[in-house]
Amino acid sequence: METKIKELRKQHKLSQEELADAVGTTRQTITSIETGKYVASLPLAYKIAKYFGLKIEDVFMLEEE
Repeated sequence: METKIKELRKQHKLSQEELADAVGTTRQTITSIETGKYVASLPLAYKIAKYFGLKIEDVFMLEEE
């Protein structure tokens, strides 16, 4: 699954730690999501999208096979 989290963080001048604190997770989780090593749970994906004022599908893109 691809995400726009890294781009959104940079646009908003946020560190991984700041985003993690804002959505109630760890910096390591944000790193893993950004690098594609971890897929965010639906509640976490919702929190991240809501934090940026976007819909989930605007932040997370499901890769079609």
